[in-house]
Order: sequence, then C-alpha cells, then structure tokens
Amino acid sequence: MADPKIPSPDRQSPRPTLSRRGFLVGAGVLALGAGGVFAARWFNISARAGAQGTLSVQQAYEGALRDQVVLVDIRRPDEWARTGVGAGAVPLDMRRPDFIDVLRAQVGGKTDTPIALICARGVRSRAMSARLSAAGFTTIIDVPEGMLGSGAGPGWLKSGLPVVALE
Repeated sequence: MADPKIPSPDRQSPRPTLSRRGFLVGAGVLALGAGGVFAARWFNISARAGAQGTLSVQQAYEGALRDQVVLVDIRRPDEWARTGVGAGAVPLDMRRPDFIDVLRAQVGGKTDTPIALICARGVRSRAMSARLSAAGFTTIIDVPEGMLGSGAGPGWLKSGLPVVALE
C-alpha cells in the first residue's frame, strides 16, 4: 500500500511524445553515431515522467515543501552557482567521498526516509539510485526531468519553480 505522505507518482505509463529537442537529438544519433548516442544520453531523451519510482519536478518540489521527501540536488557546486538550487532541496555533491555518510546524517540514520534525487537532466540521479540502494537506502525516487529538462519534461528551471542562490 502506498504511503499517503509521499506524493504518488502517476502509475500510468504516459504515451511518449517526441519533443523538438528529442527529434533533434534523435536525428543526431542517426547522423553522428557514437556522438549522437552521447547526445541522447546527455539529454536523457528516454526518460519518462510518471514512471514508477519517479516524480515530476512539481511533485518533488511539493513533497520537499511538505517534508514528505528529502530532495537532494546531487550536482556539482559550479552547477549550483550557475542555476541556483531548487527551493527545498539539499545541495550535496555526489562526488564527495563521504556522500553516503552525509546523507545518512541528513535523514537521522533512517534509511527508509523517502529521498528524491535531482541532477541536471536525470542521468546522474538515475545512476545514484543504485549506489544508495547498495548502501541500504530503501525509498529512493528519481526526478528524471532534472534542473535543465530531459525527455521526461521541461525541468525545474523552465517549469518556473523557485531556486535559491548559494553564497
């Protein structure tokens, strides 16, 4: 049974739509071979909002504001400086050697706390989910749109959600 405190991701598989960016990147895959594959991964065109274990940026924002999820921005400090950090998110660079320990302290050692991961385009957050599972975290949620947008949607910034500048 779903926890009523956690925003419920859309359990239906929405029909994928091909955005202009997706079309252009897809054309790049065909035209450039391996370089196109890199571009497709960079834009995360295969991401789907509403897939099980994911939240849209709006759902992640609302969940963080209501203390239903711990939203963690796993990007680098230079990325935070360029765009700001989503309001309600905890900035925690995934490259830190003590990342798991710092996150565990952030949630008071409760590894069943719902943790939503956001990065630029959903690629790193998807990869980090496996790392957190291996460390014993049990409720990991991906935000595949990311801050900049992906195949899952326009992203935090284009959705007009608030950001906080780090000093």
